[in-house]
Amino acid sequence: METGYRVNLMICGGTGCIASGSLKVKHALQEELAKRGLEKEVNLVLTGCNGFCAQGPIMTVYPEGIFYEKLKPEDIPVLVEEHFLKGRPVERLMYKEPEKKSTLPVMKDIPFFNLQVLRALRNKGLVDPEKIEEYIARDGYQAAAKVLLEMTPEQIIKEVKESGLRGRGGAGFPTGLKWELCNRVPGELKYILCNGDEGDPGAFMDRSVMEADPHVVLEGMIIGAKAIGASKGYIYVRAEYPLAVQRLQLAIDQARAYGLLGENILGSGFNLDIEIYQGAGAFVCGEETALMRSLEGKRGMPIPRPPFPAVQGLWKKPTVLNNVETYANIPPLILHGAQWFRSLGTEKSTGTKVFALTGAVNNIGLIEVPMGIPLRKVIYDIGGGIRKGKKFKAVQLGGPSGGCIPENLLDTPVTYEDIVQTGAIVGSGGMVVIDDSNCMVSVAKFFLEFTTDESCGKCPPCRIGTKVLHDKLVDITEGRGQPGDIELLQDLCGDVINCSLCGLGQTAPNPILSTIRYFRDEYESHIHDKWCKAGVCRTLTTFYVDPETCKGCGACARVCPQKAISGERKKPHEINQELCVKCRSCYETCKFGALKIGPGRLRGELIARAREKELKGVEQA
Repeated sequence: METGYRVNLMICGGTGCIASGSLKVKHALQEELAKRGLEKEVNLVLTGCNGFCAQGPIMTVYPEGIFYEKLKPEDIPVLVEEHFLKGRPVERLMYKEPEKKSTLPVMKDIPFFNLQVLRALRNKGLVDPEKIEEYIARDGYQAAAKVLLEMTPEQIIKEVKESGLRGRGGAGFPTGLKWELCNRVPGELKYILCNGDEGDPGAFMDRSVMEADPHVVLEGMIIGAKAIGASKGYIYVRAEYPLAVQRLQLAIDQARAYGLLGENILGSGFNLDIEIYQGAGAFVCGEETALMRSLEGKRGMPIPRPPFPAVQGLWKKPTVLNNVETYANIPPLILHGAQWFRSLGTEKSTGTKVFALTGAVNNIGLIEVPMGIPLRKVIYDIGGGIRKGKKFKAVQLGGPSGGCIPENLLDTPVTYEDIVQTGAIVGSGGMVVIDDSNCMVSVAKFFLEFTTDESCGKCPPCRIGTKVLHDKLVDITEGRGQPGDIELLQDLCGDVINCSLCGLGQTAPNPILSTIRYFRDEYESHIHDKWCKAGVCRTLTTFYVDPETCKGCGACARVCPQKAISGERKKPHEINQELCVKCRSCYETCKFGALKIGPGRLRGELIARAREKELKGVEQA
């Protein structure tokens, strides 16, 4: 952030904000500032992801920290006139609390921000990710200089081990131990790898770090390379992340130009070069051996272990793979020490964790919180509670490999140990909040469809097992469920877990097992009553109007795409079941609770009644 200006405007330039128009806002600001002669007073910076993704385009005005959201190019003339010329911040463009509707002008006062603790994300929204000088100004590469000039590999490993840092990519393996195992293996050529593949639905933690702070990834890899004795590094990024790839490549070029990559870095005698490898977006390549095969130009498929990659990895050389967030934690850990890192979190789950908070919460975005924080605090305090006044039903944690946690377990601390006890996993950090309008059988089906599609097909338990599980869930949601299906699902889940080769298959059944564990009644209703009480599974759903509650306002009729609802004003309406496509529009629109959800078989009964009524009308005529 430049300091020679009167005002610094930090515009979010992450993928989310760019998609919602932040580049157009930036161009509008440039034109308006030039028109007003303010270019030398107001500094305009395009940062990486700010974190508050659903509110974009976002801009923060420093030094006051005024926060503007959902900006549009047409807002800019008034904003420049009022705020930067007259000194009157524009309230209508500021954040408003979801429930209280009160305006919070300053970013640090917004609960989404002030309840976070930033370590891995410490530079988000504060630096231009395309300028190495701004990273260096915020202590960038000091940790790398420290390890290269003052520390032995053993000292680095000792510090990381004492910190308790565990891999943030999903498995939670102790980072220092992984480095130590590789360090002990002799070999002239070793590799350090970064996993930026990130395939979980609803996850964008690593993408945001790579876009907002690419140099922290490089610095973490330099430190790891020194610890294990690696001279070559690769960052594996899925090709669907073009902005991350662009900024990482620019960061690598800048680091080389500054003598921070290449030969004899900082005169230390240590050599390291890093390249980017673009993957094709296979979920299985999040598994380390599959990722390494992909890097070798082969099909991304896991291989049995041992030997482990620390002994025989990429091209059969000793290799360490960590994910983006893990590397982002390394520089501040080295600068401040293991005890500083352990000052947050719990004994076995130290430090902070980055989550992509998405789904039915008011405040959607990227957050970093201390390990051990209760789920309730994340969802209701940082997330701002459930949208549209609906009720919380579950939180899906750990991506397709995770599980669904119900409301009665919301006080569970977010630690590796406690979350596993619920049937979910911390995983890489996907946190999807589910409200009461969702069917949990359908949620399980969604994740099984994903893992079935993403299975590499190498081992039959995963290739065939996930397909059988998914097909059984389809049968249940389409009214073909049979008594005993729940027990059959549990049996099959156990087989897939125990017999699959890699983590994809071993964790794929988690969504099924956790939803059966906590929402068994929904499975039973689907199977025995042929009724999806959430109104999601169309075959098992009938929408109808309760005549005693209906006010005859006509709102439901106006939103019906099939014109299936009719009735006189201020009199109960009716749904023509033969026209109804069960889109839920009427149900979501009715403010009086007059739209009801019944079992699928009710539709036939209502059609029969309507025809009987029509026949009587004809006879009377």
